[in-house]
Amino acid sequence: MEQQLEKLRSRGMHVSDPAKALTYLHRIGYYRLSGYWFAFRERSMPCCVWDPRNDRRQGKVETLALDGFKPGTTFQNAVDLYVFDKELRLLVLDALERVEIALRVDVSHMLGQLDAFAYLRPALFHHTFSQELNRDTGVTRHHEWLTKHAQLIQRSKEEFVTHNRAKYGLPLAMWVACEVWDFGTLSTLFGGMREAEQDAIAAKYGVRNGRVFATWLRSLNYLRNVCAHHSRLWNRNIVDQPRLPSEAEMPWVAGFEGNPHALARCFLLLRILRQLLGVINPTSSWPDRMREHLASFPELGHLGLNVAGMGAPMDWPATWA
Repeated sequence: MEQQLEKLRSRGMHVSDPAKALTYLHRIGYYRLSGYWFAFRERSMPCCVWDPRNDRRQGKVETLALDGFKPGTTFQNAVDLYVFDKELRLLVLDALERVEIALRVDVSHMLGQLDAFAYLRPALFHHTFSQELNRDTGVTRHHEWLTKHAQLIQRSKEEFVTHNRAKYGLPLAMWVACEVWDFGTLSTLFGGMREAEQDAIAAKYGVRNGRVFATWLRSLNYLRNVCAHHSRLWNRNIVDQPRLPSEAEMPWVAGFEGNPHALARCFLLLRILRQLLGVINPTSSWPDRMREHLASFPELGHLGLNVAGMGAPMDWPATWA
């Protein structure tokens, strides 16, 4: 640990309290914290970087991270950013829990009106989900989903599952089975639903197109996995990006349209959570708590960092309301 701390100092990081810094390194770990001070490193002049996977040998211009830190970098800066990110993930998980529970009810009620065991009926889903075979597995996505669903039922220790299995046997009715679904299972099933049912649920949340809403759920599932695994979130590149409705349909999307950086950062997903919670629980304090937390972003202006790195538009406080 002492050698790691000395390496940071040699690269220009100021450490005002070495004993305290060593405590953080022991408790959090050098490599976890390195994800936060990476943004503090000096950058090279723009240069062309070749992608070996590109047969045409076309490079892209970008800057590279150098070993040295920007002037004014302190160890405490990294700790402050780490703590901010940790609290951000906790707030996100709080919102995701409410969204997951509400959507379980939405999906189980919608499909339950069609059949008490609708999740078993291929005819009640979109043909791309229930009929088209996955070339890699040789089965449909519905079949894959049913396998995952059966595993969740088998592993569940919940009393309501034990009771229903003992009294009624398997399969479990929609309104019982849905309680064992995790966010990924839920979002996958929603993505496989027919357009009419998707649209009906999406409309409840102010989204006309259920396919757009399906991408929201996939992105939120990605977000949940990041948070559940305690991974860095604040400036993470969102791999599974959501589609957005038009500005006419939802005015707040204007700040993201035509902005690749904003579309690839977590603030967009926070805004989506804000949209969903406005329907699920209009009196929730979550939007205020999240706004206050974002406003508490560490004082890192001397390193060129602020909430814009999260993809937040300049006028985000006004559009957050």
